[in-house]
Amino acid sequence: MYVQHSEIKANRKLLYVQLRYEIETVFILAAISSGMGRNLLMSNVDVGTGTGGGTTSPFFEKLVLEAGALKQVAPFFLEHGSRRLLLAADANTYEAAGRKLEQSMREAGLEPSLCLLEPAETGDVVADEAAIVQLLLAIEPGMTEALIAVGSGTIHDIVRFAGHKCGIPFISVPTAPSVDGFTSAGAPLTIRGMKTTVPAVSPTAIFADLDVLMRAPQRLVAAGFGDMLGKYTSLFDWKFSHLTGGEPYNEQAAEITERALASCVRHAREIGGRTQEGITALMTALIESGIAMLLFGQSHPASGAEHHLSHYWEMEYLRRGRRALLHGAKVGVACAEISRLYHDAAERGVFPGGEPEALRRHGELVRSWLADVPSEAAIRELLQLAGGPSSLAELGIGDGLFARSLREAHRIRPNRHTFLRALNEA
Repeated sequence: MYVQHSEIKANRKLLYVQLRYEIETVFILAAISSGMGRNLLMSNVDVGTGTGGGTTSPFFEKLVLEAGALKQVAPFFLEHGSRRLLLAADANTYEAAGRKLEQSMREAGLEPSLCLLEPAETGDVVADEAAIVQLLLAIEPGMTEALIAVGSGTIHDIVRFAGHKCGIPFISVPTAPSVDGFTSAGAPLTIRGMKTTVPAVSPTAIFADLDVLMRAPQRLVAAGFGDMLGKYTSLFDWKFSHLTGGEPYNEQAAEITERALASCVRHAREIGGRTQEGITALMTALIESGIAMLLFGQSHPASGAEHHLSHYWEMEYLRRGRRALLHGAKVGVACAEISRLYHDAAERGVFPGGEPEALRRHGELVRSWLADVPSEAAIRELLQLAGGPSSLAELGIGDGLFARSLREAHRIRPNRHTFLRALNEA
């Protein structure tokens, strides 16, 4: 029978009682970054330090980032004595990796079943009530031992929520380096048209096959790069919210995110060229960003005002019945727009309303933090280098929607004290 989370939790306390999670993470990430082949055994670590709400987030039993990683999935389940599996994919991701994975598991004597998630009326699979119910109905109570998410962000969010509700672990098989949410313990879902992040579970293992990732369409690769660039403004907003709103902050999580972001920027040209070095650097950075969120227990390291704009646009597209834009593509462009807004306000005194009290009181410190955020033009250049959209026009976001989102997007996360919120409430 598959090892359940309660058993893993007990084991990890015996193994790691004398280790602080910060030290463990440094060694893990150094190992991830040390070479082209990744095959790491990452036992669960209690990361509930109180800095991120006192939660406990599981790490991974196994993380594989290398060519041919799909071949290691079946042996992983055989090792755990787990045979009845449910593979979740959509039509595209099934062809990218699901079909080959399903065949290899059957040849190994496993019993996988398939849930081919159906697209919404807009043409894409959406992490909403319909998709969640479809997967829940495919799970056989008392029979399904593990779930397998084959795809990128949306499919993972559906699977991680279903796994959480049913008490079934899941493993991650990414098909594109498009988001940093593969490792997340929260699921951003669209419920009644509203974007809501709900508690879920992180994967027990990740099998990221470079052969699969390097065949991903350029727009998905560029989206992953855009998601990483958004860390420029999210890290700034995190410091600002800690200063002005008393929100929790963790230096280790921030440093991990900063290091992952810096690696992506250094490899921007290789990422745009979809070289093995570039794709490996991007996927490693996305995983590291996810680990930072697991360590902290919340999404602050990776999500600020740029994500709030992205979510606002997504909800408006759903309301209009329009096909969704790629998450990372929106985040990258939103990052450029937020950079312009923030630099204009803090350095040039251009405000949408009045000057925020926090800027009057802490202006020098805020401007020193903002020095780490590239200009709007520099961010757009990086997005172009990675082969993705760099402007609102390329995304198709109209002036009216953009202006409205600048005024209202901070309300999506009313508990976050971003600089955008301060500017709007001044």
